[in-house]
Formats: sequence, structure tokens, C-alpha cells
Amino acid sequence: MARQKVATCFWYDDKAQQAAEFYVSLLPGSRIDNVVHGPDGKVLVVEFTLSGTPYQALNGGPHFTLSEAASISVLTEDQEETDRLWEALTKDGGAESQCGWLKDRFGLSWQIVPRRATQLLGGPDAAKVFPALMEMRKIDLAALEAAAAA
Repeated sequence: MARQKVATCFWYDDKAQQAAEFYVSLLPGSRIDNVVHGPDGKVLVVEFTLSGTPYQALNGGPHFTLSEAASISVLTEDQEETDRLWEALTKDGGAESQCGWLKDRFGLSWQIVPRRATQLLGGPDAAKVFPALMEMRKIDLAALEAAAAA
């Protein structure tokens, strides 16, 4: 497979392959593209694709850690998909944050945002919807719809 010209690379201490395999299990159209081993035979880089977007996971050692300064944003189709991804990403050591943000068990930050939420936040009732969103961890579409209707 030809490598993409541009791909985001995430730095892990020693769990790059485990993280990439978990991520591709979450979204349709995702796959592991290539696994590169270092001179010692251990996994060095995992190239993977999430729903058409290329990424790399690097086992670079403990020198750097992931932070909320970069995240993967997933636009979900409905509350069911939002709930499924939220549960999968926060279990086994993940952590919820605010407004659809979370950190998975590997330390990578994600934004799980229903498509309808973006429509409500960009629509005529945005001034009513935004305060409701600011009170949420996982985005609750029914609560956003209620805020828009109020």
C-alpha cells in the first residue's frame, strides 16, 4: 500500500500497536495498513487508517506524552453511535472531560460530536443550545434539542 503524503503521528511509550488495533476496531472503514519493526524486532511504527484518515502510532519511549492539545474528532450520526464510542473510549482507564471531549486509556484525546449537535450550534437557536452544551460531558442530543425548543 502506498503511504499517504500527510498523516498525524501519535507518540506512545510501548503501546502503539495495541492502541492502533483498538482504534480501528471502533470505526467502519478502518484498518491497520503497515507495521514497521525496529532493529531490535519490536514494533516501532504502526500506520493505520480511521474512516479514511491516515494516522501513525510511534513507540517513541517515555520522553513525550499525549495531551489534549491534539485530538481525534469523530462526527457521529446519532446518539446511539455517540454512546457506543463514548463507552468504548472511556472504559478501562479512559476519562471523561467536557463538551464531548474524553481521553482514552492510552492517553489520546477525542471529541465525540453528533452531527446534529453541530447543526444546532450553528443554527438560529445556538444562543440557547451553547449553555446546555457547556454543562455536558458526553453530548446528549435530546437535551440539546430541548434547549433549542425552550
